[in-house]
Parts: sequence; structure tokens; C-alpha cells
Amino acid sequence: MTKISMELIQQLRDKTGLGMMDCKKALVAADGDIDKAIEELRKKGAAIAQKRAGKATAEGLVHAYIHPGSQLGVLIEINCETDFVARLDDIRQFAQDMCMQIAALKPSFLAPEDVDPKFLEKEKEILREQLAASGKPTNVVDQILAGKLNKIYSEVCLLKQPYVKDDKKTIEDVIKDLIARTGENIKIKKFARFEVGDNS
Repeated sequence: MTKISMELIQQLRDKTGLGMMDCKKALVAADGDIDKAIEELRKKGAAIAQKRAGKATAEGLVHAYIHPGSQLGVLIEINCETDFVARLDDIRQFAQDMCMQIAALKPSFLAPEDVDPKFLEKEKEILREQLAASGKPTNVVDQILAGKLNKIYSEVCLLKQPYVKDDKKTIEDVIKDLIARTGENIKIKKFARFEVGDNS
């Protein structure tokens, strides 16, 4: 069995935010390979998230962020299962990070199912016209269209956006990691972005 040093455990802890014991177990299982350990922990986090998905989220917090200069502000509501978890620094930090994400990347919707059908239809129409001119067969056009729609979702839907602090993760991944750390179901209920002079 590989001897796992405290430095290695701390390194994994810094990267994942998980407890010492969870990090040690993951490193032991991965023979000291930090990348494999992270992958295992992410799988475990996804499994926990799936188990907690049906749990009611009636507690939480509303967080406000005002960008320096007072021209831009974001309000977000985060829901969880208990008021204890709602008070954790992890949740408050997550709420602040999400406000910064929304301020920087300007998502219009929370999830793909929230996207305005008119907006989506217009985008599809533009894409279809562009693709029709290419002379590609219909099945290829459909595949390209699906890929381009996913790209649109990753721009306009908060949950599908790449995380500003780590673009290898989406916001959905960040939430799964947080669920794994807290052991509770956590959701972003809604958000609003205000910018002086923005008429959208």
C-alpha cells in the first residue's frame, strides 16, 4: 500500500475543499495519484448529488453583490435542506462566487428548460439557414444543430456555463461538488442581474 503523506492530503484538500479523511481515503484508493483521487471524489459527489436530488430544499439564503462603482449588482437565492447548512461559510462563498459569475458572464436563464422558446426558435432558424447553405445531409445538419444549441446553452444558461474560477467545470459540476461536501441537496432557485443602462 502506498504511504500517503500529509502534504499530499493537504494538496487534495486545497483542490477539492473536502475533509481530511475523505481526501486520505481517495488517495489510498488511487495509490497516491492525485488526479485519479479527484476523479473518484467527483464520481462520489455525483452519486451523492443524485441521491439527494429529490430532497426538499426549503431553507437557504439570499445573497447580494454590488460591483465596485455601484453600476452593477446581482441578487441570488440559494436553497438547501437545513438552516445549519445555509449558514456554512462554504454556502456563503458559493453564493458570492455565483454572483461574480453572473456579473461577469451575464447568463439570461438558469437552465436550458428556462430558455425563452421564442429566443430559441430564432437562434435555431439562424443556424438552420447557415447550415442549409452548406449542402450537408439532413442528419449531419441535425447533429451540428444539436452541438450548436449546446454551445448556446453554455453561454446563456448559468448551470451550463463554464465556471469562471475553473473552466474545466460547469456550474452544475460545482454544485455537485458542494452537495458532496455538505451532504445536502443544494439548488440555485433564481437570480437577477442589474446593470445601469442595460435595457434587456
